[in-house]
Amino acid sequence: MQRHDWLTARPIAHRGYHDMNEAIWENTLPAFVRAIDNDLAIECDIRLSADGKVIVFHDDDLMRLCGRSDTIESLGAAEIETIKVGTSGATIPRLEALLEAADGRVPLVIELKSGPTDPDHFAATVLAAMKDYAGSHALMSFDAGILAALKAAGATCPLGLTANGHTPEKFETHRRAMTIGLDFVSYYYDDLPNDFVAGLRDNGVPVITWTVRNARARQITFQYADQMTFEGFDPA
Repeated sequence: MQRHDWLTARPIAHRGYHDMNEAIWENTLPAFVRAIDNDLAIECDIRLSADGKVIVFHDDDLMRLCGRSDTIESLGAAEIETIKVGTSGATIPRLEALLEAADGRVPLVIELKSGPTDPDHFAATVLAAMKDYAGSHALMSFDAGILAALKAAGATCPLGLTANGHTPEKFETHRRAMTIGLDFVSYYYDDLPNDFVAGLRDNGVPVITWTVRNARARQITFQYADQMTFEGFDPA
């Protein structure tokens, strides 16, 4: 397995280095710029707009962050880019805006969110958007179908499984996903330790955790995994 030491070299700012949506909101350019300025890796979430543009946004709909019931997948990118996130004044960004801001200065860990978008179309569109980006980056998903589509489409960056659970049934599902040929796992910290993750690390597979918000979660991470995806505190 190819080594990707950059993936675990520094803390990963969950949806950017926001301030828990007080002034700097999650998955916005100000959160990403703050992460870059503090030399932190960036985790973010992506979906496809109705016209096939890659949009940085986590939720299934816009209600929590934007106060409206639309979905990213139902709107065109031009309209999406005008929608303000919370009270910040920042708007929902395209992936290309994040790539331009990062410009290879910090690693990007990008999660493809499940939704109505066809996995093959999603994978092909994301890889096309990333093809000229030279900075360190990884793609991950909870959805094994999306990961398989990325692999089939010829992804050359590290691919990872976002996962949780502590039952034998869950571990079997995760092991099947790993046979796609994945490079790392992002695991829910409160389901550690477990045999699945321990086995991965014994075999040299990097494991990052989500989402670390306190000292206990941080301790679990560095006892049973390799790096944290964090929010709500200064990781220094």
